[in-house]
Order: sequence, then C-alpha cells, then structure tokens
Amino acid sequence: MRGKLFGTDGVRGRANSYPMTAEIALKLGAAAGRYFRTDGQNRHRVVIGKDTRLSGYMLENALTAGLTSTGMNVLLLGPVPTPAVGFLTRSMRADLGIMISASHNPHQDNGIKFFGPDGFKLSDEAQDEIERILAGEIEPVQPQNIGRAKRIDDARGRYVEYAKTTFPVLGGLSGLKVVVDCANGAAYRAAPEVLWELGAEVVPVGVSPDGFNINQECGSTYTQTAAEAVVQHGADMGICLDGDADRVMIIDENGQVADGDQIMALMASRWATNGTLKGSTLVATVMSNLGLERYLQGQGLTLHRTAVGDRYVVEAMRANGWNLGGEQSGHIVMTDYATTGDGLIAGLQFLAAMVDTGKPASALTQSFETVPQKLTNVRYAVGQEPLSADSVKAAIAAGEEKLKANGRLLIRKSGTEPLIRVMGECEDQALLDMVIGDIVTAVEQVV
Repeated sequence: MRGKLFGTDGVRGRANSYPMTAEIALKLGAAAGRYFRTDGQNRHRVVIGKDTRLSGYMLENALTAGLTSTGMNVLLLGPVPTPAVGFLTRSMRADLGIMISASHNPHQDNGIKFFGPDGFKLSDEAQDEIERILAGEIEPVQPQNIGRAKRIDDARGRYVEYAKTTFPVLGGLSGLKVVVDCANGAAYRAAPEVLWELGAEVVPVGVSPDGFNINQECGSTYTQTAAEAVVQHGADMGICLDGDADRVMIIDENGQVADGDQIMALMASRWATNGTLKGSTLVATVMSNLGLERYLQGQGLTLHRTAVGDRYVVEAMRANGWNLGGEQSGHIVMTDYATTGDGLIAGLQFLAAMVDTGKPASALTQSFETVPQKLTNVRYAVGQEPLSADSVKAAIAAGEEKLKANGRLLIRKSGTEPLIRVMGECEDQALLDMVIGDIVTAVEQVV
C-alpha cells in the first residue's frame, strides 16, 4: 500500500486510480469489518449510502464484498445525502456507516467516508487502526459466518421525515417559492420532497443525475445556475447543495449569494437570542472571514477557530458541549439535529428565520460586512512539496510582514485535492492582491 489513505475527510481520489480502486475498496471494507466485528457474532451491521457518480456502483459492490467477507451484514441505502448516513447509522443501530462520495468534486473523483455507531465521523485514531489492519493479512471468516447484504427501500423516506421534524415554525412554508439546486447529486429526490411536503412551491434544479453531471455547472460551488433560476422564477430564495448535500449556499431573492459565514452569523445570533446557543460560542475554521469574528464579538459571542475540515469543527463542538459550527464553504453543523454538516436542514433553519421574522432573504443574508478575502489555488503534482521550497517560504514570510498590521495569511495544502490554497485577508484590497500574487507566483515557479 502506498502512503496514508485517509485525508481530512475519509479516503478520496480519482475513480479507478489508487486509492479509489475496487481492490482497495474491498480491502478497506474488510479492514473496517475486522475493526468493528470483534466478538465473532453475526449481528453486526453496516449502512452504505452513495451519491450519483457512476463509480459509486463499483465501490459499493467492492466495499460490500470486503465487509461481508469479515462477517458484517450490509444494508444498502442507495443515493442519500451524507447527513442521512450519519442519521441512519445511529437510527438503525449500525456499528458502522459508510458514504461513497467525493462531495463537491467532479464526477471522475470519488471518496469513502466512515461514521461510527454514534453517527459521527470516525476519529483519527480509529482511521489509523483501520489502515494498520489493512496493511496486514486480513483473515476472512468461516463460510457459515459470511455476512448478508440487502437493499433498504425506505432509507430516503426515513431521512425526509426526520428532516421535516427539524423545521421549527408552525404553518410550514406555505406561500414561499423556493429554488433548490441539488447539484445532480445525492439529495436530488430528498431535498425537493422535504420542501414540497412542508408547503413550499418548489423549483428544482440539478435533479437529473446521469452518473457524470454531478456538480457540473450547478450546486454550491457553481451558484450561478440557481441564482438565475431564482430571478427567472421570481422565487423568494434559493438553496444550493453540493454533491452529497452536506454543504449549502443561500441565494436571496435578487440572486445574491450568502456563504457559510453569513449563514452561521444569522443562526448564531438567532440561537443566542432564544437561548439555545450553547456556551455562547460558534465554532468555525481558520478560513472563516475576519468580519464574522468581529460581528460575533459585537454580539457578545465567541468564535472558536479550528483547522480546516468539518471533522475538526465537530470534534471541538463535542469536546466543549457547543452545538453550532461550520465552514465558510457551507458545511453547517447543528448537533441538536445532525452529526455532520447538513445543507438541507441548514436551509430549513434559514427559511424558518424568514417565516419567523417576515423579512425577505436579502435582509437576512448580510449580517456583517466582510473583510476583503482572496483565495487562489495552485495545483501541484503528486509527490511534490512546494511549501518546503526556500523561495516559497521567503515569499510567505515577506507577505506576512506586509500584512502584519492589516490582515492575515493562511497557506496550506488541501486535504482532498493536490492543491496549495493561498488565502489572505486585508482591509487594503490592492495590498492583498499584491501579496497573494507574489506567493502564488513563487509556488507556480516551484511546481
């Protein structure tokens, strides 16, 4: 086996290339099965969900083969959102939940995410142990102990009914027209169903998956399509999900986009007002805008920052008893309702604010003025270490010195793609552009 399998959000890569091959998926399933089936009994169960990528069939079958070979019983959920897997893992008393998805990535990528019996993503320690087991010889069970696999026909329906219970305002969504962009992904049926059953007039976008068009010119990373639909149909707002529906962007009635920072600001303020924001604290990552931090301070609230990745947000929330967190990219984690980011339920919380206050979306999507922020990604070849180059280190040091009194820099490797992410914030846009440009040039010269 080559290198470390698990990144910041499970195992991810290009389909049919290491590590996203049927062979590795089979071994990974067997290793996970061996990790969770420790008593030799055949009552252990695994739920497996997936998004709409063509490669999902291959990985689903390979994982099932590996899991059943070690005696685990597999329950196949079909296409469901990532948060539905977290919910159903706990609801169906499974020992393990698996989601097959590369989230917002294009169709040629795929990934495997693991959830423990409590519905939360596995810890680093558990993932490391699964990797250790995978690296050795995994002994299969005796023929009489091979696991079974079956399809669960009502998995989506279970999640739909649960999601509806999280909408906190009596009267539902009657009278509201909502665009929902499902990114041709995992929520292509669940999200429109929830909104319609709550009473909204629904304009669905990105609900015709073909195995290849997931996240293609739609969804939370390409909000133009939904924004155009909101304006064209005269909708009250739009909900933009990503391929596995654990992210959301909100579109106001004018087609303007609100990112995760603005959504979290609204929710934190409302929850603090009604006394449900635990510890008066919002958890976000180092990527969240400085304007969010200043806004929360003005509200008498605290912003606790973590490393990038919703797993780290959740870890901080659970360790300290906080119940609201997320990422600028649109992961909104509400542990009162879900064990991971849930774009649909976050969208329902925003709609609840509209119904409760009677205000249009545009009055709720700009809680704070953002500090100018710029993010540029530089792709590098696998095996390269551009951040170790002296020229790049020098450029970063020079940039930090220039922004010292006026902003901040964050340069890091992506945990899901071979990208160097160069991000900075500064009140002076021209200075920010110059600093980011210098660092990006230094990285590009190395790669």
